[in-house]
Amino acid sequence: MNIVCRAGLFFLSCRLVGNGVVGRRFFVRSGGEKVGERLVGTIFFITFVAVYVRVSACAYAIIVMNRIRTLLVALWALCSCAMAQVSDSVEVSLLTCSPGTEAYQLYGHTAVRVRDLRGGVDAVFNYGVFNFRAPHFVWRFMLGECDYEVLGYPFELFMEEYAERGSSVREQVLNLSPGEALRLAMALAENSRPENRTYRYDFLSNNCTTKSRDIIEQNLDGYVVYGPSADHRTYRELLHELTAESPWSEVGDDLLLGAACDTLLSDRAQQFLPGQLADYVAEAQVFDSLDNRRPLVRRDALLLAESRPAPRPEPMLTPLQLGAVVFVLALFFMLVEYRTRRMFWGLDVLLMTMQGIMGLLLWFMFFCSEHPTVDTNWQVWPFNPLPLLFIPWVVRCARRRQVCPYHYVNLLVLALFVLLMPWIPQQFSALTLPLALVLLTRPVSYLINYNRR
Repeated sequence: MNIVCRAGLFFLSCRLVGNGVVGRRFFVRSGGEKVGERLVGTIFFITFVAVYVRVSACAYAIIVMNRIRTLLVALWALCSCAMAQVSDSVEVSLLTCSPGTEAYQLYGHTAVRVRDLRGGVDAVFNYGVFNFRAPHFVWRFMLGECDYEVLGYPFELFMEEYAERGSSVREQVLNLSPGEALRLAMALAENSRPENRTYRYDFLSNNCTTKSRDIIEQNLDGYVVYGPSADHRTYRELLHELTAESPWSEVGDDLLLGAACDTLLSDRAQQFLPGQLADYVAEAQVFDSLDNRRPLVRRDALLLAESRPAPRPEPMLTPLQLGAVVFVLALFFMLVEYRTRRMFWGLDVLLMTMQGIMGLLLWFMFFCSEHPTVDTNWQVWPFNPLPLLFIPWVVRCARRRQVCPYHYVNLLVLALFVLLMPWIPQQFSALTLPLALVLLTRPVSYLINYNRR
């Protein structure tokens, strides 16, 4: 995204200086064209330096350059809105991009386009920007304290990015009055200022899609009524529609998202996904104080057709197939142990370690993370970190051919979970039942051999 910002600033400065838009239409009110042109020239010079000066390993210089770029983006946004004050040709659109093939692209994207038809300014405000170099980024992401930003940059660069990705871009031109369009453009510019651009990201309720929807609603002369959905679905069902061709990504979602993800959603809650919001906006009506109505969308067009590359090949086995194979192997070891009357405690170490590591992740998300719905995840029942504490005890008892009480407790815990799964109000991942059955084979095998002695 830093590359996009650099190129965007340079492109915009060249364009503004080249056709004199800012000098003629913004600064003329405050002292004449020459002053405006000089100031624009100064902005162009600073942008040129920020883009083309290559900073070596000096960390301080990198920080300074980042601040310069931040300032320039804010200046550009303010100039764009000021130009709109003397023009009734501002057009605001909702842009919806189809999903890509990478895991982080599976859900699509939403942005807002602001276009001055007379002045030639054409910009996109993107609420999906984050900085990998932010302090403790990975740790904060795990905690659910990830901050995203809104940035504005030229529309051409936005389209190039999604053309390379192979995603389609749908534009819904909003049916706004000149006053509403100006107010919305100014609000977007205000949001993109350095002190305002950061917001706390929430995957299900405060993301690039919901932020775009909210700022549009807040700057209308009236209120929006969305058409009711034909059916109400859950978060998980909506996500599954987008991950149907990526079963391993789907399993990752299902292992982390809890029971709260399986409650039926209101029409508004279903708008957290770009495609869902676009469909709702297409049928939306705006009502004013006198109950006069108008459609929210004036024009709906496909700017870029989808040309997605062939998806990366998935692993040979689906999660369910892998789970079935592992379960069959576990049954095979049970049979061998029964025939030889010898217990493979090395298998216990492997399974208990994997169960414990998986449990550490789920328990951390359950107790420490602010990510939505992870604190209602019933899968912390079978997959918990406690087996890590009992590995030495289990191994010692197995080597001495002694009865280990841990197996009785483990059998009870796992058997209850498997039996109660149909009544637990959560849709589990494709791997949950096979893995629980694999873990269950170990205490069953031990107890069978205990009773034979």
